Amino acid sequence: MDKPEGLSPLTIDTVFLDAGGVLCHPSWKRVSDALSRHGAAVSAGALAVAEQRATHELDDATVVGTTDDRSRGWLYFNLVLHHAGVEQSTATDAALTELREYHKTENLWEHVEPDVVPALAALQARGLRLVVVSNANGRLRHLFDRLDLTRWFDHVLDSHEWGVEKPDPRLFQLALEQARADAPRTVHVGDLYHVDVMGARRAGLRDAVLFDMADLYGGVDCPRIRSLAALVEWVDRINGNQTLNRVP
Repeated sequence: MDKPEGLSPLTIDTVFLDAGGVLCHPSWKRVSDALSRHGAAVSAGALAVAEQRATHELDDATVVGTTDDRSRGWLYFNLVLHHAGVEQSTATDAALTELREYHKTENLWEHVEPDVVPALAALQARGLRLVVVSNANGRLRHLFDRLDLTRWFDHVLDSHEWGVEKPDPRLFQLALEQARADAPRTVHVGDLYHVDVMGARRAGLRDAVLFDMADLYGGVDCPRIRSLAALVEWVDRINGNQTLNRVP
C-alpha cells in the first residue's frame, strides 16, 4: 500500500464491519409472512421498529457474558415479538421453527439498506481495507455471495468458521492477521456495545464505532453513527479527507 505523494499515512486504513445489524438485517417481510401463515399477524414495519429496541435490550453485559451468539439470536427474536406486541404462542413457535430452518441454509439476515453499497463503494474508493468480522452460522459467505456484497471486502470472517466469536478479542486478532492490518490504524463498526465495542477494545483496535440506527445509546463512551453514510463522513474527519493509493 502506497500513499499519494505529499500526504502523510492515513490515521485509519482498515475498517472492520459487523454483518448483522450493520450491513444486513433480517428480512422482516419474510418473518411477517411466516408469522401470518401460522396465525400470528404482524406487519414487517412493526417488526423492523421493534428490532432496534430488542437489540438494545439484548445488549447487556450479563446477557452477553452468559450466552453465545446462537442462543442470543433466538432470544433476540422473542424480544422483537414482545416489542412488536405479539404474544408468544404455539403459532409464533411454529413460525420461528420454520424461520430457523431457512436460516440454516440461506441466512435470514438478507435485507440490505439502500445506503450500504454506496457507502462501501465510497470507503473502497478512499483506499481503505474493508473486512467483515461477524458472529455468524457458517453461511455468511454464502449470504454475501447471494446479496452481491462479497466483492466489496478484502476478507469475510465468519465466527463459525474460526471457532471463536466476539467479544473474544481473538476473532479481531485473526482478522488483523488475515488483512495484514495494524490495530492502531483499524476501527471496528458494530451494533452491540458489549460485543463489538468491548471486543474491539480488548483486541487493541484504534477505535470502535457503535452503529445506533435508532439513537438508543446516548451517553456511551464511543463514537456513534446512525447510517453507513455517516461512517464515511466520520472516517473522512479522522483522516482529514485524505485518500490512499492501494497496491493490488
